[in-house]
Formats: sequence, C-alpha cells, structure tokens
Amino acid sequence: MPNIKSAIKRTRVIEKKTMQNNMIKSAYKTAVKKFEQAVEAGNVEEATTLFSEATKKIDQACTKGVIVKNTAARKKSNLAKKLNAIKA
Repeated sequence: MPNIKSAIKRTRVIEKKTMQNNMIKSAYKTAVKKFEQAVEAGNVEEATTLFSEATKKIDQACTKGVIVKNTAARKKSNLAKKLNAIKA
C-alpha cells in the first residue's frame, strides 16, 4: 500500500479506469459474440443489424483507447467478411 497521498489517489484512479476499460472491452466482445451467433444461425437480417452494432462498439473501444486502431480495423474487416460470406 502506498503511503504518499498522491500515490493513494493514483491507485484509486487506476482502479476506476481499469473497471471502465473492462466494461468497454466486455461490451464490444459481447456485441461480436451476438453477431457471430447470428451468422452461425444463418439469420441474415439479424446479422446485418448486429454487424452495425458490433462495429459501433469496436469504434467506441478504439476511441477510448481500449484497443488499438489497427486492431479495430482488423476486427471490423473480419466481421465484414463473415457477413458477406453469409449474404452470398
């Protein structure tokens, strides 16, 4: 445990930020899982709506700095490939 006042505050801030980052990461992972379940089921309409939701969550995670820009682009690209494969 830190003894200095600023270090104690820093620990509290880090814990809060970590929880926020985990919430954002969990939200985008959940959105991606829902999309992939719709793709597995072969439901094109539902997959299309969930695709837009998943890309939105990925973009939000990228904006907040939870994931890197190239990682977000790669994940969105993979989701788009899956959507296009099910549409064809």
